[in-house]
Amino acid sequence: MNTTVPAAATDIDVLRVFCSADGRYGNALGVVRDARFHPDEASRQALAKELGFSETVFVDDPERGTVDIYTPGVRLPFAGHPLVGAAWLLDLEVVRPPAGEVWVRGDGEFTWIEARAEWAPPRTLRRYGSAAEVDALDVPEPGVGASPGRSPWGGIYAWAWEEEAAGRVRARAFPGRGDGIDEDEATGAAALLLTAELGRALNITQGRGSQLLTAPGPDGIVELGGRVRLEGTLTR
Repeated sequence: MNTTVPAAATDIDVLRVFCSADGRYGNALGVVRDARFHPDEASRQALAKELGFSETVFVDDPERGTVDIYTPGVRLPFAGHPLVGAAWLLDLEVVRPPAGEVWVRGDGEFTWIEARAEWAPPRTLRRYGSAAEVDALDVPEPGVGASPGRSPWGGIYAWAWEEEAAGRVRARAFPGRGDGIDEDEATGAAALLLTAELGRALNITQGRGSQLLTAPGPDGIVELGGRVRLEGTLTR
């Protein structure tokens, strides 16, 4: 007699975060609203790897906004697009990743979070002379962009001014982790770092056409906003 209890199915909401004005593009995000069936880091990492999204969020407490974030290969204390997406999906005023408390607001079109750039995983911000140069870049080998004192998988955030007076930026992100994500479609954490370095509000077009908005605030806070849409639900 077989007494094996089958594992409970897990529903994963699939979002696109930092969409363009017409609802296209955006970075794919998986959100596991009920994380009880993935209680430990190993099982969460395994599911994130199976899904293959840039990041997957596990919601440990939907009322308090406690979340846990994974790429296909590593656990992250903070990441921009997972927090914007989870806040939009769960209609939260505060999101609590391991890095700290993140406040949220919505304006009807964009969902905004307030975070510290120092929470973002380190990476190389590499400026180019024109948007065309950024568009022409090839994906670098894994590990390129790391430097002494940085994470070994810091990666490269390539950017150029499209219209400097208006704060319009063209960017592409190459995580360089060797986990199957060669290029990130929309990277909130890198946008925070660039905003902190430049000290001004930015309107960033990244990847194929994703849009990220930022604004520096007081005491090292940066506000990050974007559009979110629900693509569907997966069951694993």
